Amino acid sequence: MRHDVAIVGAGMAGASLAAALAPHLRVVLIEAEERPGYHATGRSAAFWQETYGGPDVQPLTAASGAWLEREGFLSPRGALYIARFGEEARLDALREEFAANGVLLEERDRAELDAAVPGLRGHWVAGLAEPSCRDIDVAGLHALYLRAAARDGAELRCDSLLLSARRDGGVWRIETRSGPIEADRLVNAAGAWADEVASLAGVRPIGIAPLRRTMVPLLVDPPAAATMPLVEEIGGSFYFKPEAGGRIWLSPHDESPSPPCDAAPEELDVAIAIDRLEQAVDWRIVRHERPWAGLRSFAPDRIPVYGPDPVVPGFFWFAGQGGFGIQTAPAAAQIGAALLLGGTLPESVRSIDAARYAPDRFGG
Repeated sequence: MRHDVAIVGAGMAGASLAAALAPHLRVVLIEAEERPGYHATGRSAAFWQETYGGPDVQPLTAASGAWLEREGFLSPRGALYIARFGEEARLDALREEFAANGVLLEERDRAELDAAVPGLRGHWVAGLAEPSCRDIDVAGLHALYLRAAARDGAELRCDSLLLSARRDGGVWRIETRSGPIEADRLVNAAGAWADEVASLAGVRPIGIAPLRRTMVPLLVDPPAAATMPLVEEIGGSFYFKPEAGGRIWLSPHDESPSPPCDAAPEELDVAIAIDRLEQAVDWRIVRHERPWAGLRSFAPDRIPVYGPDPVVPGFFWFAGQGGFGIQTAPAAAQIGAALLLGGTLPESVRSIDAARYAPDRFGG
């Protein structure tokens, strides 16, 4: 069967877009792994935060938030940026950066830091709270999109590594490990593999770079309170958040260049993360649990890429979503679907300037 749209990648990006398109078009999702969501989607730190990704990403996050809240995928968390003596200006700069976006950021003094995060060492003197930060049910959201896409007729082909794609007579003739596929349009939602997919289709790569991010689960004493906020060092050297059973998830906020792959943590990054935690808080580490790593893929300007390729007809970019692809998925999918269907943007994303995310900003 010839499809209207073939989407390469069935992680959060591809699944959400398939769910938005399936009521209107014949969609096939092409997934290289045995199950969808194995890579970046399955390795998310699972929070929704308006300041994450910067002011150009925040409109997507905000537009997604209302739907995620209404559908029950968000739960209270809060975030807290902490600063050492002499770094207070960084807190001010962050607040100014998001003032035009209407993000609420509240000053916190040392006493308030102690109340939020018992055990902080003495060099943390100021903070900035982001009350709107939430935890997000990543697995539930991804599963919902896959179910919705299937319900409306989208076909999911797993274990279907893309081998080649060529445009012939206005049709994409796609070869995969599980067999050939024909589609009128080809969507690149391949995450860390986005540039590779482009090359296989004869499209000039944009320069989407996969960067490794490490996460270290730890059981600490005293146990991390379930109500503790997401805690972030204002300079970006670490963050941690509480998890079930008094544990924390800790990251050194690393961004190590990597080829697209099944990412694994490096021992040095794990050691750096633990050292930074021990310098930040007076806690005892009771047990190290198995660390993991994922790839966050960025375009050169660190802004997502949504839209038709400026040179090759029928090739659509839906990639470069960094570490914020989960929290922006509802809005991104609505924008991507509107562009593919040729309609106007839905009311929930109409205030967003979709042109800022177009791939033609990188030239032809």
